Amino acid sequence: MNEIQMKDRTQLLALRILKLAEALPHTRSGNTVANQIGRSGRSVVANYRALCRAKPTGDFIHKTSMVEEGAGETSFWLETIIEATLLKPGLINPLLQEAGELTAMAVAIRKTASPRRTLS
Repeated sequence: MNEIQMKDRTQLLALRILKLAEALPHTRSGNTVANQIGRSGRSVVANYRALCRAKPTGDFIHKTSMVEEGAGETSFWLETIIEATLLKPGLINPLLQEAGELTAMAVAIRKTASPRRTLS
C-alpha cells in the first residue's frame, strides 16, 4: 500500500468514525464514548499525515507509534460500543476490522523503520 492509499484509508476511517459517533445514543455513556472515539479516530489520520512529513528516523518512528496508539484506542472504543450494546455489532464490526488492520500496518511500518538491534 502506498502513501496516498494509506492517507485515503485513514481519512475514510476518521469520517466513518465521526458518522458512527453521531449515531450513538444521546445518553451519558453514549456521549462519553462518542467524544472519545471521535478523538481517537481523527488522531489516526492526523498522526499518519504528520508521519508522512517526518524527517529524522526517530521522529518517523514516534509518529508511527502514535498512529498505532490511535488505531488501537479506536478499536478499544469500538469494542466498548459492542460490549455496552450502544449499537448493533453488525454496524461496528467492519470498523473494528479496519482499525485492526491499520494498527497492524502501523506496527509493521514501525518495525521496518526501527534500527536493527544486534545481540552481543
